[in-house]
Amino acid sequence: MFKSRGDIVYKCTVRLLEDTEILECEFHPSYKGKYLLEHVCQQLNLTETDYFGLRYVDAGGQRHWLHMAKLILKQVKDASPILFSFRVKFYPPNPLLLKEDTTRFQIYLQLKRDLLHGRLYCTANEAAMLGALIIQIELGDYDPNIHVGNYVTEMRLLLRQTDAIEARIQELHREPVEGTPGGSGGVKGMSTQEAERTFLKIACQLDTYGVDPHPVKQDHRGNQLYLGINHGGILTFQGGRKTHHFKWNEVHKINFEGRMFIVHLNYPEKKHTVGFKCPTGAACRHVWCCAIEQMLFFTLPSSSDACVYSGGGLFSWGTKFKYVGRTEREILERDGLLAPRDGHEEGSSATGGKRKASSVPATPSTPMTGDFGYSSLPRSTHSAPLEESGIIPSNEACNGGCLLSGPAVDIALACDHVRPEDPKPVMVSPEYNPRDSFEHSSTESGATTHTLHPHEEWSRAPPAPPPALQPPPRPFSLLRAFVPSFIFVWLSLALLTLLVFETDWPPLRSLKRKPELVSLRHHYYAPLKEYLKKKVIELF
Repeated sequence: MFKSRGDIVYKCTVRLLEDTEILECEFHPSYKGKYLLEHVCQQLNLTETDYFGLRYVDAGGQRHWLHMAKLILKQVKDASPILFSFRVKFYPPNPLLLKEDTTRFQIYLQLKRDLLHGRLYCTANEAAMLGALIIQIELGDYDPNIHVGNYVTEMRLLLRQTDAIEARIQELHREPVEGTPGGSGGVKGMSTQEAERTFLKIACQLDTYGVDPHPVKQDHRGNQLYLGINHGGILTFQGGRKTHHFKWNEVHKINFEGRMFIVHLNYPEKKHTVGFKCPTGAACRHVWCCAIEQMLFFTLPSSSDACVYSGGGLFSWGTKFKYVGRTEREILERDGLLAPRDGHEEGSSATGGKRKASSVPATPSTPMTGDFGYSSLPRSTHSAPLEESGIIPSNEACNGGCLLSGPAVDIALACDHVRPEDPKPVMVSPEYNPRDSFEHSSTESGATTHTLHPHEEWSRAPPAPPPALQPPPRPFSLLRAFVPSFIFVWLSLALLTLLVFETDWPPLRSLKRKPELVSLRHHYYAPLKEYLKKKVIELF
């Protein structure tokens, strides 16, 4: 007796944020991604699940986030064994606002991992302080009877952990907290919770907080570029520094064509289009999905089953992405950190019902701003206009949906010099120089990010009114136009054949008596009909 599909059980392994900890899980073919994530969060006693996700790598080496609304088995059908990594997907702008200590601890573990793999790039002093806080959290106060020798060496804290920086970490671990008797700015005397909160406060102000960089094609000078996407928008990194920051309220549209990831920018005076060439088409789709998810999570007031389309080319279907789950604003309203919106904003009709999926644009043309007025979000100051940096000529203007043309298609952003208004890079001591952190990152993360900018100030700007969403036209696709027409023609022919050969409709009697149709029925239609009838009988 054959097993039914519902009786089959698949096993998978989930790696947690501590590499030594794993979970062995089971799922049925009918289970969707949401089930597995909720199961893992339940094992970790996590209730604020919206910030987390499960990542996996396909047979081609491309990373993906497990989609919550799709079948697990369909997404990992080629994987053997089935392996997931539990990671922070949406880094909260201010992790200190989180309600649960367990959630903050998981964010701490993720940032500790980012620091180790070079994704959380910082200066030598910041790295020493973050390392000392980790030591304080995991070992407690310095005790000369226990902490002897160079005990910091035994703990892997940084990507490039030199003797000099280990000595500085050990020194900070011995020094009392500033403000206590004899305090000199160290970490001794901090409780575990205080050290964890201090770690999060420092980390969330760094430029690379929440950034998982994606490598893109080198510019015309041969310098490697990386794209980073977080709560504040899309960032570019080049030569050890942040070069541009495109805020979400300046992003007009995001789409991709083949290997080209395209960002349409909407400035007060002009509109610009910037392209980044990714290594592969699959990598480009992944960058687009990550950007769309981050933008919708941090900008939409309500998810409302938002659907986004992109990528349609001459011989491609394009990509449809459906956003599921709560947005950041919905989470903050639920936790009482934001006042609920008026009822008329919730629905699209006078009844106050939720917006239908059809009311959500195919591609967000002007996404709603992510600054909702809570005063403790770290915000970056935007770079100068693109024409000043030499990326786009000042006389170039695009009309919303324009694409790049000429040499700009084949290169990404070209940031060749430091503008006077740019923050100047902070020089790092020779003992701590993680310039190669991108290349030395773990294979699971793919690439890492680094920057040398000073901390940015906390923004207290008033909320901007959200602009309206307008659905732009989808690009024409010959394949999308041909296939439905092809199917329609063949269905019409099949219907006409059945009407002629299987019915006795008076208008068709004269047509059925024609010699050509009589021959067609005898030599082709009747044998095919008998063959299909025999196969159906054998099957049942």
